[in-house]
Amino acid sequence: MDPILRHVGPRLRAARRRQNRTIEELASRAGMSASTLSRLESGKRQATLELLLPLTRELGIRLDDLVSARGGDPRVRRPAERRGNMTVAPLTLAHAPVQTFKVTYPPAAEAPAPRVHDGYEWAYVLSGTLRLLLDGEEHLIAPGEAVEFDTQLPHSVSATMAGPAEVVSIFSAAGERMHTHRPERAPDQPA
Repeated sequence: MDPILRHVGPRLRAARRRQNRTIEELASRAGMSASTLSRLESGKRQATLELLLPLTRELGIRLDDLVSARGGDPRVRRPAERRGNMTVAPLTLAHAPVQTFKVTYPPAAEAPAPRVHDGYEWAYVLSGTLRLLLDGEEHLIAPGEAVEFDTQLPHSVSATMAGPAEVVSIFSAAGERMHTHRPERAPDQPA
């Protein structure tokens, strides 16, 4: 087997697990059987474009993330995306073990409604003021300050009316999926 293709299965499995998705769920959404996906991940089935393209689309990764040789260009070349009124810019490669983003929150008169979900979140404020509503208490986080919290506590994150807030956010797999995926997978509104 080609040395590059030997890594497709483990990389595919790692991408699926980072998003806390089951084989059954991903296979169904990509239009294949769970056994086909299982065999791809274990290296018992030859990887083809016909199989890999729907999987990469569903996982939100590039084909290169599965088949490229490591050690190339280390720059992150993932585009920033709009999520509602926020701008979310990836700061890590899609296959990185921890996902980090620069999030720009627009000015907001009120905090969004609090939500809960599995995971942890870490944030560092680059500019502006971040409003963190956590378990019923409002915290205003200034540039140079960082926060860490369990996202199973009711929480919401926004800027204040003073202006936009730029934040570097690090999410556990569950938090990353909730905050940054397309609306059909997770709510568009920031937590």
